[in-house]
Amino acid sequence: MKETIKGIVIYILSALSRGVLRRYQPKIVAVTGTVGKTSTKDAIYFALTPFVSVRKSPKSFNSELGVPLTILGQRNPANNPLGWIKAILDGIGLLLLPNHYPEWLVLEVGTDRPGDITALTRWLKPDMVVVTKLSKVPVHVEAFANPEDLFREKGRLVQALKPGGTLILNSDDEDVLRYKNLSDENIILFGNGNGSDISATGYEILYDENKMPTGINFAVTFAGEEDKPLPAAILGTVGQHNMYQVLAALAVVRAMGEDVDYAASALRRLEPARGRMRIIEGIKSVTILDDTYNSSPVALEEALKTLKSIKATRKIAVLGDMLELGRFSLEEHKKAGERVKKSAGVLLTVGVRSRAMVEGALSAGMDEGKIFQFDDSREAGKFLEQIMKRGDLVLVKGSQGMRMERVVEEVMLHPEEKEKLLARQDKEWQRRG
Repeated sequence: MKETIKGIVIYILSALSRGVLRRYQPKIVAVTGTVGKTSTKDAIYFALTPFVSVRKSPKSFNSELGVPLTILGQRNPANNPLGWIKAILDGIGLLLLPNHYPEWLVLEVGTDRPGDITALTRWLKPDMVVVTKLSKVPVHVEAFANPEDLFREKGRLVQALKPGGTLILNSDDEDVLRYKNLSDENIILFGNGNGSDISATGYEILYDENKMPTGINFAVTFAGEEDKPLPAAILGTVGQHNMYQVLAALAVVRAMGEDVDYAASALRRLEPARGRMRIIEGIKSVTILDDTYNSSPVALEEALKTLKSIKATRKIAVLGDMLELGRFSLEEHKKAGERVKKSAGVLLTVGVRSRAMVEGALSAGMDEGKIFQFDDSREAGKFLEQIMKRGDLVLVKGSQGMRMERVVEEVMLHPEEKEKLLARQDKEWQRRG
């Protein structure tokens, strides 16, 4: 019964969204991938705001419900029936009454199961499609027969591109680059490799007077204009992968024909998304890398690479289970443990699956006395508080269901700011306990 009602609501909201798009005809940028969708969507939105009126998907509204709610300008009513009725009535109002509607929409598009994107693209036809990064073992693979099926499902969005539209691809990802074969439209490539239309070079980590990381600095160059590099920076986060969101945003601005210099300058004020390699001040003069929004093999690998690259007295990795990996789970957790040995001196794990991570760390030669296992994130946070020392650098990461933000809450210097800084602070998540 519940699924039937959900299907009816999706049908109504999709029909209303289709009517709204037809009436107001906004330009649409659709962002997909398995890693970096939300941060890239946020960067594109920030880059467009100086030039046009624009709306973005809030949080990770990227589903068959989230996309229509974004188009209609509605919050997710969750389990409130009156809220869903209001969303539908407001959507009808958009169709029947005069309204100010954004000129551009920046939509995040994801998939949890086969057919999700296929259903959306029956009525959603983007002007631009941005593909961030895929992974050999992507999240949600449990719902697909194999990673190739997930690749094809995300490719439906590429195929839905409007005639005369622009396809923007991460050229450093060989799987993303394959999407070139699905489109005859204008293509812009971004990345660090040769052949990119927009490239990033000169990556460096910025440090404060206490030698703690504060952000990243790099330069952006355009093909044929290599002698005119644009200075770029993002404060409050670290990691080379963050450069990609800036490159994608500038690719959109360039495709629009707007001033990329101005957009690059504006992006220096971009606030990092919550739970995505955000730098948070911890107690005992410790620096926390809060990457607790979610986790997957490729995202964890990037986070550990970043941890390894930062100068610090001691490095601690607090890692929760990676969920929805299906038959790949055991192997990928072991691989992650092996990588931890090269990046951190202390490992705390949370969850049953992460026991395989411990096996990997031990097989790589990590000292057993530096590894600690927990079943609960709060328990891990309390232990972390006891062992932390001045000058430590702590990476905290795990899948959503592991609630790893609770670790950060235990050791952050200003817990009164948690609603502004941490992931999953809304009422719906808090009710889950």
